[in-house]
Amino acid sequence: QHHDAPTTGLGFDERFSMLVDAEHLFRDNRALTRRLKEARLRIPHACLEDLDTTPRRGLERALVRQLATGRWVAEHHHVLITGATGVGKTYLACALGQQACRQGARVLYRRVPRLFDELALARADGSYPHLPVFVAAETLFAVAIALISGADEALAYDSLLALGREGD
Repeated sequence: QHHDAPTTGLGFDERFSMLVDAEHLFRDNRALTRRLKEARLRIPHACLEDLDTTPRRGLERALVRQLATGRWVAEHHHVLITGATGVGKTYLACALGQQACRQGARVLYRRVPRLFDELALARADGSYPHLPVFVAAETLFAVAIALISGADEALAYDSLLALGREGD
């Protein structure tokens, strides 16, 4: 610091404050990197800021903004994403997952078929209570994408309700 021209004019308190701020930022970034890695998002670079909310996409901009606040995570609500193949369900789920990670939540990304397979296997081998989906602190949620061709929303909704009940 003595050889750095901008910091030579600063007092001890200011230099110490800069050091503390840098350490705090470093730790926050490291924690975010860890949460994103643990989430295992299929599209890790997906983010809500890059989401196409033009009317032709059928996504309501107000709804996306509301989901971006993360209130749904804090209030223990679920988000069910349905639609035909290729409409962007995976991207949207990963973007929501990344946003939740940025807000400090722990995320676990699973597609519904894999999640159901893991649940069945865990129930059979007795490790069911130890699955990350259920062991978690209140900020952990599963981003489960209903990849139901033809968008059978009733079946997808029933599946989501079953998931919610299983964790209770």
